[in-house]
Amino acid sequence: MSLVDFIKKQFIDVIHWTEDDESVLAWRYPMRDMEIQYGAQLTVRESQLALFVNEGQVADVFPAGLHTLTTRTLPLLTNLKNWDKLFESPFKSDVYFFSTRLKLDRKWGTPQPITIRDKDFGMVRLRAFGLYSYRILDAKLFHSQVSGTRERYTVEDLDGQLRGTVISAMTDLFGESGIPFLDMAANQAEFGAQLKAHLAPQFERLGLALDSFVVENVSLPEELQKVLDQRIGINMVGDLGKFTQYQVANSIPIAAGNEGGLAGAGAALGAGLTMGQAMVGALAQATPAAAAAVPSADEVVALLEKLHGLMEKGILSEEEFAAKKAELLGKLG
Repeated sequence: MSLVDFIKKQFIDVIHWTEDDESVLAWRYPMRDMEIQYGAQLTVRESQLALFVNEGQVADVFPAGLHTLTTRTLPLLTNLKNWDKLFESPFKSDVYFFSTRLKLDRKWGTPQPITIRDKDFGMVRLRAFGLYSYRILDAKLFHSQVSGTRERYTVEDLDGQLRGTVISAMTDLFGESGIPFLDMAANQAEFGAQLKAHLAPQFERLGLALDSFVVENVSLPEELQKVLDQRIGINMVGDLGKFTQYQVANSIPIAAGNEGGLAGAGAALGAGLTMGQAMVGALAQATPAAAAAVPSADEVVALLEKLHGLMEKGILSEEEFAAKKAELLGKLG
């Protein structure tokens, strides 16, 4: 190199990164044709790491602090370059900065319901979503496995990969644990803790540390949720006989108020009572224990209120209401 070329050549004596874009995970220092001056100052701020790469080979990693670049502070690069201890010339090397700050409020979710085997419902499809946070733990590993030689690598570039990892882990966890969907949905904090433990090793393989993982919701698709609601409703009813009586008492005034209902059919009270008695009788044959049960005071009061409403609508006469009232009160003893 001529003296003129040497004078014109640019040398870098200060290397740093201000991290002006919070979404950037890795950033390559712009070298172009410049060379790093021997003895240059490398500033690595808190929540950063710096990595030197020579001809594709990862060399030295620098933590937070002010570093003077010499053969003493660049031992691996010195070994790769075969420099002796007296080396004091400018040199070229790629320098990458990594942000080690927590990346918060990263969203995950199931774009489509995932199918799992559930011991309560058999095969079910479920949805889930939540938040997680992570940070870069191993710059060398993250560089070699994820960011590579790109000038900039952002959280958005990584989101798709991490979401896929989360969904895969969730499917595996359901299959391995055998925990029913209802238990998972009722204990989302515990489910999140189990998922975090399951995911942590997979994040570490990318050079990342999973800091937190939150499950905000676990649910079934709408059509399956309706089936679940019906099952819950049946369980809540408990005594089917009482439930049928209640339904009959509710349906009579509604039918009577509609054109062509009980009154329009010419049956009025007789049809209503006959229908109710037939249903209760059929239920008694199917479930004799329920039919033989003595009604409680609350049940009698509720039924009397229904019958009183029928009387006010003219469906029952006062005599019929009085007779039914005496019968019900008699059952209370």
